Amino acid sequence: MTTPTLGGSLLGRADPHRSRGGCRAAFACEPNEGGFIRCGGVAVLIDGRVDVAAANPEPGRAILTIHVDDAPASAAHLDRIGSTRLVPVEAREDGLFGTLIDPDGND
Repeated sequence: MTTPTLGGSLLGRADPHRSRGGCRAAFACEPNEGGFIRCGGVAVLIDGRVDVAAANPEPGRAILTIHVDDAPASAAHLDRIGSTRLVPVEAREDGLFGTLIDPDGND
């Protein structure tokens, strides 16, 4: 049996248009015809759901990790567009890490 690979992820949002706009501004990515945004080998769908609140009461439950070529430059861009930072970019054992809070309050 081969090891399965993650092909996609669904981010359920109360306001998917706001979340998609934030993703476009932050990472210059556009959804395909089906609404999926390609992030390397994983397709992410930001979709509206009536069973989720506007703000997540448990923001650390699901975290997306996005690899970038230049973390300090990416952080500066995210600051310019008004992103909310939970943890600044910092050196850790495996590289540079930073944590943002998305418009729905997720870490």
